[in-house]
Amino acid sequence: MQQFVVPQFIEVEDKIFGPITTRQFLILLAAGTAIFLSYRFGDLALFIFTVVFVGGFSAILAFVKVNGQNFHYFLLNIIQTMRKPSLRIWQKSYNKEELNYLRKRDADIKIEPLIVVTAVKKDRIRDLALLVNTGGFYKPEE
Repeated sequence: MQQFVVPQFIEVEDKIFGPITTRQFLILLAAGTAIFLSYRFGDLALFIFTVVFVGGFSAILAFVKVNGQNFHYFLLNIIQTMRKPSLRIWQKSYNKEELNYLRKRDADIKIEPLIVVTAVKKDRIRDLALLVNTGGFYKPEE
């Protein structure tokens, strides 16, 4: 029988520069590029705004984990929950026309009488058990 190597620790991301993973590096690289462009082509106010907000947000995206999952997954889950909540509450209110229709529809349904079940005797149960246990060879009438 062939043996296969089962990969383990698949949740652990590969590290490229010390403790920084590829995902973190790309996020910080994009933020660094935006900060550099605002320093090079913008004024001091734009640069400070970019450092504080873009740099802070990218640091949060890169390094913060919420309940063991990366922050961008946490943000995506929040957005998805806000757009389509999973809690459904039924608050149906009928108007008079709908109530009359439902009342007439339910009146047309015929209710069949219940089948009356008679009590089974112990001898009958014993005979049925013997019939089942013997595979049909036992005949209670004989």
